[in-house]
Amino acid sequence: MAQGRGRRQERISEAFEALCAAVARALGAAEGARDAAVRAHAEAMVESWLRAQGLDAAQADPEMTRVFANPHLAGPLERMRADRTAAFRRWLASQPDLLADIVADAAPDAAGRPPAHWLGQVGKADGSEPIPGLWSIGTGRIGSAEPAFPVAVPLLDESHLQITSTHDGRERAEGLVESLLLRVMTHFRPGMVQLHVWDVGQFTGALPGLYPLTRTGLLTVHDPARLAQLLEGLSDRIRRVHTRVLVDGHPSLRALAQATGERTEPWIVAVLVGNRQALKEDDHRQLQRVARGGLACGVQLVLLDVPMTVNAPVETVHVGDDGTGSSSMTGRYVTVHPDPPLAAADVTRAAHAIADEHERLRSRIGTFADLLPPQGQWGQQNSISGLSAPVGFSDGKPVQMILADSSPHALIGGPSGSGKTNLLLTMISSMATRYSPDELEFYLLDFKEGVSFAQFAPGRRDPTWLPHARLVGVNINTDREFGLALLQFLADEMRRRAEAAKSHEVTKLEELRREAPDERWPRIVAVIDEFQYLFSERDAVTRAATLLLEDVARRGRSQGIHLVLASQDVSGIEAFWGRPAIFEQFVLRIALPRARRVLVELNDATLDLPRWHAVLNHESGIKHGNEIVRIPDATARGSVNEVQRLLHERYASQPDGASEPRLFDGSRSPRFIDLAADLPRDGAPKALVGQCIDVAGSAAAVGLPDAPGRNVGVLASVGQAAMQVLGAAAGSLAGQFPPGDVDVVIAPLVAEAVEPAAQLAEVVAAAGQPVETVSLNRLRARIEAMARDVTDRLSGAAPRRPVALVLYAADAADTVLERDGTEAMRKLMRFGPETGVHVLGWWRSVPRLRALLMMSASIDDLGAWVALDVQGSELQALVPGMLLNWSSRAGRGLFFDRAQHSIPEVVIVPSLEEPS
Repeated sequence: MAQGRGRRQERISEAFEALCAAVARALGAAEGARDAAVRAHAEAMVESWLRAQGLDAAQADPEMTRVFANPHLAGPLERMRADRTAAFRRWLASQPDLLADIVADAAPDAAGRPPAHWLGQVGKADGSEPIPGLWSIGTGRIGSAEPAFPVAVPLLDESHLQITSTHDGRERAEGLVESLLLRVMTHFRPGMVQLHVWDVGQFTGALPGLYPLTRTGLLTVHDPARLAQLLEGLSDRIRRVHTRVLVDGHPSLRALAQATGERTEPWIVAVLVGNRQALKEDDHRQLQRVARGGLACGVQLVLLDVPMTVNAPVETVHVGDDGTGSSSMTGRYVTVHPDPPLAAADVTRAAHAIADEHERLRSRIGTFADLLPPQGQWGQQNSISGLSAPVGFSDGKPVQMILADSSPHALIGGPSGSGKTNLLLTMISSMATRYSPDELEFYLLDFKEGVSFAQFAPGRRDPTWLPHARLVGVNINTDREFGLALLQFLADEMRRRAEAAKSHEVTKLEELRREAPDERWPRIVAVIDEFQYLFSERDAVTRAATLLLEDVARRGRSQGIHLVLASQDVSGIEAFWGRPAIFEQFVLRIALPRARRVLVELNDATLDLPRWHAVLNHESGIKHGNEIVRIPDATARGSVNEVQRLLHERYASQPDGASEPRLFDGSRSPRFIDLAADLPRDGAPKALVGQCIDVAGSAAAVGLPDAPGRNVGVLASVGQAAMQVLGAAAGSLAGQFPPGDVDVVIAPLVAEAVEPAAQLAEVVAAAGQPVETVSLNRLRARIEAMARDVTDRLSGAAPRRPVALVLYAADAADTVLERDGTEAMRKLMRFGPETGVHVLGWWRSVPRLRALLMMSASIDDLGAWVALDVQGSELQALVPGMLLNWSSRAGRGLFFDRAQHSIPEVVIVPSLEEPS
C-alpha cells in the first residue's frame, strides 16, 4: 500500500512538473510575442515619424539621436534609405530632362543658354514681348547622381536676389553675379536695363569687367559712403513711376506693358555688395521700403553678403568654401554648381559691344513714327486715372508726358520759332493714337494769326478731321471773347461732372467712371496756343478769364479737365501778378530753347538747348526734374495728316462715328443760312443779328413778341456790315411766319442800300410774305399811315397783323419826315411793338438816334441794338450807368438786348452770301 502511494506521488509530481513546464513555455511564448509586438509598434512609429518629417530632418533633430543609435530600429532606417534611393532613381530617370525643358521655356536665349551662344552679342528685346521668367545661374545635382539639371532664379519684375557666401566662396559668388547681370544686359536692347553698383569696401565698386558700360550711363558706380543717396534715388524713382506712369490703374509696369504692348520705363538693377555686416538702421529700413515697392516699378535688388529681412519676394543663393552651394529655388538637398566665372577679357569685350550699340541708339534720331504705338494697339489705353503719351526722345528712348492728378496741367514756353507748334502737334497725335474718342477729347485754340490747328477740322482739300477734337479755334487773336467762352464752357462742364459725382457719392472722375461705367466721361484736354493774348488788356474779359482760369486749374484735375497753355513769354502777363496759385497748378512744365520764366528762376537749362529739343519737367520746373528730350518733326507731310486719316477711318467714317468738330475761324463770317436754320422755333419770332462768340457757335437773336420796346437798331457809320445785320434780321424774321402771315415794309433811304434792299425783298417774297418797298419821298406818308394803324390797333379797331418796318439809313429820313412824320415815327417806336408792329432800322450815328428817341419816345423804346463801327463812349447814352469798354473791330458788333443781357456781348456779323 505504501508502495502504491509512492508511485502515485511520483506521477503527481511528474504531472505538476509537466504543467509548470507547459506554463513556463506558454509564458515564454507570450513574452516573446509581446516583445515582438512592442518592437513592431516601435518600428512602425519610427517609420511613420521618418516619413512625416523626412529622413534628413529627423537626423538633424537632437531628440531623434537615441532612436538612430538603437540597433533594434535599424530596419525602418534601412527601408527609408532604400525608398529614398529608389525614388531618386525614378526621378533621375525622367525628371531632370523635364526640368531642363521647363527652364528652357522660361529662360530663352541669353537667359538660359550657355555663354558661348550669347557672350559678345547685343540684345534686341525691347520689353514689349514676354520677358524671361528665369535666369540661369548654374547646374544642380542630388548628391553625386547624374545627370545634372539646370538651376535658374527669377529676377526682373518677379523677385529680388540675395546671395551669401563664405570667405573662400566670395570670388565665386561675385562671378555668379557678374555672369547673371551680363545675361540680363545681353538679352535686352541696350538702355532697357540700367545697373547701379555699390560696394561697401571699394571706391571703384565690384564687377570691374562691366565698367565699359559706365561710359554711356548703363552702369553707375556709387561711393561706399553714399548708400543713403542711392537708396533715396531708388525711392524717388518708385514715387515717380507711381505718380507719372502708373496713372491709369495698372498695378505695375509689367501689367502696363502687357496692356499697351510697350515698355516705357527701363529696369533698374541695384547691386549692393556688403561684408556680411548689418547696415545702419536707417539704411536698412530704406532698403526694406525699396524692396517692398520696387518690383512693381521695375527696381530689382541683387544683394551680395548684405543681411536683410523683408516682406517681399526674394530668392536666396548660398555659395560655400568649395564654390558650390544651395538655392531657395531647389532646396537644401540639391547641390548647386554655379556657372564657371567668365573670362575677364570676354566680359569686357561684351560690355564694350553693349555700350557701343547703346551709343549708336542714343545718337539715332527718333522719328515721329517712332513715337506712335503699333497700329493694332491704337486706342487701347485707358484714361481712367490719367493720360500718358511720349512726346520726344532721350537717349533714343521715348519720354512720356503725363497729365494726371499729380501733374494736371501743362505750361509750355518758348520764343517764336522754337518749336511750340511742332511740340503741340506731336503731343496731340501721340495722345490721339493711344486713346479712343470715348477716353479723350481735345479743345484746341490758337490765338495767333495761324491755322496750326485748322488741319484737325474738315476742309476743302482734306475732308477728314481728328475724331478726338470737339472744338478747333483759329485766327482768334482779336476775338479774346472766344477764349473766355472756352474757359466758361470748361467751368460749366466741371460743375456738371461734379454734380454727377455728387449724385454717385464720389469726388473724382476716376471714381465716377467706376461708379457709372455705362456713361461717357472722357478726359478733356484744352490746348490754348499763345494764351497770353487772352489776358492782354485791362478789361472785363481779362478779369473774367483770370477768375475762370484759376477755378478750372484748381478744381479741374479732379474732374478730368486738363489745360495745356503755350506762350512765348509768361512773365509779362500782368493779370497773373499777385496770383501765384494759378501757375502752381501747372506742375508739368515744357521749356523750349531760350524759354523764359517757364521753369523756376534758377533753372537755366533752356539756355544751351539746341533746336528741336525741350526740357520736360514734371516737378513744377525745379532743376532736379529736368529731362532733356528731342522733339521729332511732326510738320512733314505723312506725319500728323496721315495719323488723322487713319484715325478718321477708324472712328469717324462709320455712320455712327465721331461727329465733326466745331470750327471757329476768326477770319470767316458765319453764313446767314446756317445761323437761321439753328434758330429755335418755339415762342415768339426772333430776328437774327449775328453769331455769339461761344463754344456752341449759337445764333445771336432778338425775340420780337408783342411787347413794348421790341424794336431792333443797328448803329454804324458805314453801310456794308450794317446792311448785312439788318438783312439777316429781317430775312430770318420773315422765314419764321407761315406764308402770308407777316407784312414786310422795306425802305432803302440811301443809294447804297437799294441793291441790298432788293435782295432782301427777294428773300421775303421767297418766304411767301407780302413785301412792299418804299422810297424816300414816299416814306413820310407810309409812316404816318402805319402810325394811324397803330392807334387803331391800340383802340381795338384794327386787327393786329404782324408788320416789320425795315429802314436802311433811317436817319436819312430826318429831312423828309418833318415834325409830323417824326412824331409818327416816335409813335411807331413807342407803341408799335405791343401791337405787332416792329421797327428794324439802321442809324448812321448815335446822336441822330438819340434825337429821335426824345420827347414822346425814349431809349427804352429801342429794346435791342447792335453797334458796329461805333466807340464805347458814344454808346454810353444808350445804357445809362454802365461803363462800356468797346473799340470797333472788323466783322464784329456789340450786341445788347435789354430783355436778355446784363451787359452787352460781342457778336460776329453774318454773311448773306449763298453757299457755293
